[in-house]
Amino acid sequence: MKAKDMNRVLYVDLTKKDIKIEDRTDLFDNYLGGSGVAIKLLEEECPQGADPLSASNPIIFAVGPLTALYPSASKTVAMFKSPLTGNLGESHCGGRSAMAIKFAGYGAMVIKGASDIPVYLAIHGDDVKFRDASAIWGVEAQTVGRILREVETGSGTRSIIRIGSAGEKLVRYACAVCETYRHFGRLGLGAVMGSKKLKALVISADKSVEIPEAKRKEYKQVFDEIQDVVVKTDAMEKYHDLGTSGKIYDLNKIGGMAYKNLESASAPEEIARELSGENFAEKLLSRRVACSQCPVGCVHLASLREMYEPGYYFKTTTIVYDNEPIWATGFMLGLKRAEDCLRLIDLVDRVGMDVMSTGVILAWATEAYEKGIITKEHTDGLEFKWGDVGVYLEAIRKIVGMPNAFYQNLAKGVERASSVYGGQDYALAFGGNEMPEYHTGIACYLNNLTGARHSHLDSAGYDLDQKLMGKEFGVEEVVEKLLEEEEWRQILSSLVVCFFARKVYSPEITLKALDAIGVEDWTAEKLEELGREIHRAKMDFKFREGLDLDKLRIPKRIFEVPTPHGFLKEEELREAIAFYKEKIGRG
Repeated sequence: MKAKDMNRVLYVDLTKKDIKIEDRTDLFDNYLGGSGVAIKLLEEECPQGADPLSASNPIIFAVGPLTALYPSASKTVAMFKSPLTGNLGESHCGGRSAMAIKFAGYGAMVIKGASDIPVYLAIHGDDVKFRDASAIWGVEAQTVGRILREVETGSGTRSIIRIGSAGEKLVRYACAVCETYRHFGRLGLGAVMGSKKLKALVISADKSVEIPEAKRKEYKQVFDEIQDVVVKTDAMEKYHDLGTSGKIYDLNKIGGMAYKNLESASAPEEIARELSGENFAEKLLSRRVACSQCPVGCVHLASLREMYEPGYYFKTTTIVYDNEPIWATGFMLGLKRAEDCLRLIDLVDRVGMDVMSTGVILAWATEAYEKGIITKEHTDGLEFKWGDVGVYLEAIRKIVGMPNAFYQNLAKGVERASSVYGGQDYALAFGGNEMPEYHTGIACYLNNLTGARHSHLDSAGYDLDQKLMGKEFGVEEVVEKLLEEEEWRQILSSLVVCFFARKVYSPEITLKALDAIGVEDWTAEKLEELGREIHRAKMDFKFREGLDLDKLRIPKRIFEVPTPHGFLKEEELREAIAFYKEKIGRG
């Protein structure tokens, strides 16, 4: 198939056990792919006011025109209505998912309805089967992957997306695991899959992408140009060496990282060194792996060796680690050993939960227990204490098991739990989504509050805060820079390019890459306009589903702990939100 012809959408109806395939060139010509196509499909398929855990909430997976053709164009976009926030759910994942979907012959997949029994989808090109998943319902995510690799054909570009017990139990921040070490992490895709009784998708390829003959020389030149920037310059070097965890120690040093539920913005020096990326690499790093079509190898795997029985009986577990998981399980919970972080990360991955939300929720519960607003009666006998890895492991199991009302509420997120038990001043969620690690200044929190996904990756506010250190600036400048960045990221997530490669894919390179595969007639101005249009479409969906920027709860804790820029002021943050509304036409 030609690159420009991969515009088919696979529609799957889980209720009727039926499929259809449609050519949606209309969407791909105008919105490229990825996030652009996904938001339009979500508008088409998701009724206003739909319950996120009902059959009417669709799941859209979408890839882009650069997928499987250029370095680091390796992500799949998942879009749905979030059961955590009640509005837009969007998550990106690498691994082999994007290449498998593309080579299966699809630009996007839409999954609707709900099955009456547990199922998994076996998508082998145009051959789509509904398989009974009763035997693997209740099985942890990693084991499901091993089982399905044995029973389904199609190696190489095959991808397996699956949920663990958290998704089955409808934990609102349950994730979907892909290729063992990659995740559709935030905003509850796993719970949406669980509500549909959809345990997994196995996707394998039987097609290839053909470059137009007249473009092949040009394509090779552009490919080599991008490849050289990726592997021969420092544009992505840090992601290979230490990965994103390489910035942990420096961020802690400047006082820009939430520690113990933001009791302070930096951990003690000995803990910061123990949980640094450098220490993880020196003590525990075993190997690096890469997503398909990416030469970087940013996925860092640790080997955790533990004695499970006296007499020198050991088991060695391979566990993926990264910047945010180390923060969420380590700094946020006051752990003192890198190995304990890995134990928590491993369990969170096996049950299939978003690690960032899990860490923030456990941190809130620890402070709430410390302050006496929750007791042993609530916690089913657990004594929440900072740094107690055993308690946190058991708490994770109870969030999934939900033995009582307290854990049922924890499974709905910190926004919900704090509204029931109190402690909202230190319940660190923004727009309903638990915070990332950053306490760097006004930009990071404006990002968390107004970003389309309430994600630090929406507009990199943490990065802007650090660039503005030592400079004079006003809130209007911050809003404009964040909005400009978020609008351009809509293009990257429509292509679909990994955000780690954002410095590689400039507008100029992006236009050359598109033209070289026969996707022509784009200009820098048209891309800029499209980025704005996609962003506004996402915000319109959020407003349609009830978002009110004026009613966003802002935790008081963020104003009580100094950032590298000093103390934040609530009036300035509210002023910035008002200006943001004006800029997007909602003022």
